[in-house]
Amino acid sequence: MSGTGPIEEELAALPLVDHHCHGVVTGDVTTRRFESLITEGEVWPGMSPFDSPVGVAVRRYCAPLLDLPRHAPAEDYLARRAELGAAEVNRRFLSAAGTEVFCVDTGYAPDGLTTPGELAGAAGGGAVAHEVVRLESVAEAVGVAGVEPDEYAETFRAAAWEAVGRPGVVAVKSVAAYRTGFDLDPARPTAEEVTAAARRWSATGGGRLDDPVLVRHLLWTAVELGLPLQLHTGFGDNDIRLHRADPTHLTDWLHLTAGTVPVLLLHCWPYQRQAAYLSAVFEQVYFDVGLTLHYVGPGRARAVLAEAMEITPFRKLLYSSDAYGVAEFFPLGALAFRQGLAGLLRERVDADELSLPDALRIAQWAGRENALRVYRFSDDT
Repeated sequence: MSGTGPIEEELAALPLVDHHCHGVVTGDVTTRRFESLITEGEVWPGMSPFDSPVGVAVRRYCAPLLDLPRHAPAEDYLARRAELGAAEVNRRFLSAAGTEVFCVDTGYAPDGLTTPGELAGAAGGGAVAHEVVRLESVAEAVGVAGVEPDEYAETFRAAAWEAVGRPGVVAVKSVAAYRTGFDLDPARPTAEEVTAAARRWSATGGGRLDDPVLVRHLLWTAVELGLPLQLHTGFGDNDIRLHRADPTHLTDWLHLTAGTVPVLLLHCWPYQRQAAYLSAVFEQVYFDVGLTLHYVGPGRARAVLAEAMEITPFRKLLYSSDAYGVAEFFPLGALAFRQGLAGLLRERVDADELSLPDALRIAQWAGRENALRVYRFSDDT
């Protein structure tokens, strides 16, 4: 971390709570596979994701952790990665992140990814991992198993309760932003509406859950479960219609669900200002800027965080990496967060807009304490 002041020192030493992330690959990866994992797009002919802000950041900040010089060429980087092997690469990157608690979304976990326990084990140092249940995966498992339309609502509800009853589960998540967007009727659907929608869905084979009524039912079921609800917001792959992933579409639903469960908006770019607004006017809303930080790189993290924190109550911003697939995104996200927030807070202290004690408290809250307050982890965390 650049700088040696007390804010930089506080953030550099702070054990982070990464409140939303995924597993990483446990086997060696080809060049094309690695490139596909560092982009939300595709690997297009004649172009490499290494020639993008995130690819440059990987070579600049992650190469030294593989005993390579900064800005090592992509071919050298991948050769060294293969030489060390996946287990050693994962150990180096996860331990370098300085993360003590991981909340792991297990809803998209193809073969070859670490389990939450394996992720924490690679990080070492007593790190612990908890599970986040993706509700669309629960619903789709119900559909695949076969269910009569008039029994769908209760069968899904029972399956969701069973899933959140597993040891270590601390939250649920929805990817409604991918499936329908947020511009939905905010009202709880009636039993008749759910049955009719389940009949339509069943007629298509009960695969991908993208019926607006069933997505609404899923969100209202999440409220009944009583756990914090994570919602993917904004930036993602081209399956998203970005204008429909603006979290302000949730405004009426947030009014209807006030006083129920914490709602955590993930990633948010380019809607970090909209997420900040919602966190300022709804008690239950919290947010992060997640994978945005490693995609823009440490050099631009401060600018994104500055927009995110313009009007945000300081107890509402959390840290997440949203790392997936490659372990590089854990230290890269953590570094971008630490450096970006330190620079922003230092600037405000230097301008006498914040006292140093206030800045240190904000750093602790955003990197750790806010998540501990929302998720209420067990005493072994």
